[in-house]
Amino acid sequence: MENRSQWGTRLGFLLAAMGSAIGLGNIWRFPATAYENGGGAFFLPYLFALLTAGIPLLIMEYTIGHKFRGSAPRSYSKLSKGMEWIGWWQVAVSFVISAYYPIIIAWAIMYSYFSFGTKWGDDPTGFFVGDYLNLADAGTFGSMVPSVLWPLLAVWAVVFIILGLGIKKGIEIANKIFIPALVILFLIIVIRAVTLPGALEGLDAFFKPDWSMITEGKVWVAAYGQIFFSLSIAFAIMITYASYLPKKSDITNNAFITGFANSSFELLAGIGVFAALGFMASQTNQEVSEVVSGGVGLAFMVFPEIISQMPASGFFGFLFFASLVLAGLSSMISISETYVAALQEKFNISRGVSIACGAGLAAIFSLFFANQGGLNLLDTVDHFINNYGVALSGLFEVVAIAWFAKSLKDFQNHADSVSDIKLGLWWRICLGIITPAVLGYMMLQNLKTELTGKVNAETGALEFYGAYPVDYLFNYGWVVAIAAILVGALFTAKKWPKQPKEAKKSDDKEVAQ
Repeated sequence: MENRSQWGTRLGFLLAAMGSAIGLGNIWRFPATAYENGGGAFFLPYLFALLTAGIPLLIMEYTIGHKFRGSAPRSYSKLSKGMEWIGWWQVAVSFVISAYYPIIIAWAIMYSYFSFGTKWGDDPTGFFVGDYLNLADAGTFGSMVPSVLWPLLAVWAVVFIILGLGIKKGIEIANKIFIPALVILFLIIVIRAVTLPGALEGLDAFFKPDWSMITEGKVWVAAYGQIFFSLSIAFAIMITYASYLPKKSDITNNAFITGFANSSFELLAGIGVFAALGFMASQTNQEVSEVVSGGVGLAFMVFPEIISQMPASGFFGFLFFASLVLAGLSSMISISETYVAALQEKFNISRGVSIACGAGLAAIFSLFFANQGGLNLLDTVDHFINNYGVALSGLFEVVAIAWFAKSLKDFQNHADSVSDIKLGLWWRICLGIITPAVLGYMMLQNLKTELTGKVNAETGALEFYGAYPVDYLFNYGWVVAIAAILVGALFTAKKWPKQPKEAKKSDDKEVAQ
C-alpha cells in the first residue's frame, strides 16, 4: 500500500493544477501580449503553441511526477542521477518567485480596501508609486512600508496554514474554494465591463486581426512565451502535483483539461480587460491604443483609473482586486509546495519542519521586497528569474529528457497505459524538435536584447532592461538567476536518504510529527 499523500478527488487535482496555471499573468500579461502581436490573428500562433508545446510539456511533467512518485528533484534523480540538479534548479527558481509573489498579493489586498471611496484619487499612478509605495530610486531600499508589510504577513499566514493542513485537507480544499470563487468574481467583472460605454471599441481593438503580423517571428515567439509562462511549466510544480495522483489517473486527459481551462480564462481576462480599456478610452476621448497597458501598471495604475469612472466603483474595484488576490494565492501555494516536498524528501524531515524551514526562509526573503525600493527589486528579479530561470531550465529539461535520456518513448508508454487519449508520434516530435527549437531561439533573442541594450531616442544613451543602472541589474538580476543554478548543484551534492520519510498517516497529522 502506497504511503504517499494523494489528492482526494480528480477534481481536486484539476482545480489545484488550474489554480497554479491561472495566475496574475493571465489577467495582466495575456491581453496586452495578444493586442501587441496581431490582435485576433494572435490566436492562431497561440493555439498552435498550446498544442505543440504547452499541452505536450504538461503531459510530460504529469507523467514524470506520476511515474516516479516524488518531488521534482527526486523524480529527476530516479530518471537519471545526472539530471537531479535540474529539479533543484527549478525548485530554487520557485523559491525565488515565492519570495516576491506574495508582495503583489499584498498590494491587491490593500487595493481591495482602497477601492471603497477610490482612495487613489485623481492620479492612480502617482498614488501607487508615491503615496502608497513611496518608491525610492533603484539601488535604494529605504524603510519598510507598513501598508505592504502587514498584508504580506497575512498572506504568509494563509500560505502556512494551507500548506500545514496537507495535500487533501489543505491545498485541495483551498483550491476548491479559490478557483470557483475566482471564476464567479471575474465573470461578474466581465459582464459589467462589456455593458459599459465604449466596450465594443475595446473588444474590436482586441479581436480585430492584423494578418500581416502572422509571418513575423516575434509574434510566434510571443505566443510560445505566453503559453510557457502561463502554464506553470518548468517550475517543478506540475511534477510535484502529479506525484500525488493515484496510480490509475488519466494523465493525458488531465493535461488537455488544464491547458484549455487556463487558455479559456486568459480569453475571458482579455475580454474583460479590453472592454474596460475601451470604456476608459471613450471617457477620456482617446484611442484604445493610447490606454493599453500590461503588468503591474495595468493592475495598479490603469485599472484604478477605470474603476474611478465606473458606477458602483467601490464594489467593482473590490471584485477586481479580490480576483487578483485569489489568483495569486492559488499560484503562491503551488509554488511553495515545490520546495516543501523537495526538502521533506531530501532531508528526511516531517512536513511541518519542511514548511517551517522552506516557507519560513522565503517569508524572510520577501521582506526585502516590502520596502521603498521593493517595486524596482521585484521588477528586476522577476524579469531575470523568468527569462533565465524558468525558460532556461525548461530548455534544459526538455533537451535532457528528449535528447540525452531519450525517455520520451518510455513516458509515452506510461501515459498511454493510464489514459484514454493515446499519444502518437506528434507528441515526441513536439518535445524532441519543436519545443527545444523555439525555447532555444527565445533564449538567443533574450540574451541578444539583454546584452546589447537599446538606444534611448531622446537622450541617445544606451539603456538596458528597465533603464536600471547596469550594476543594479547585475547584482539583483544576473546574480539571482545564476545563484539558482548554483543552489541546484549544491543540493545535488547531498545523497538521498535510503528510505525518504513519506506521509505514514493522514495529511492532517503530518504537521504534528
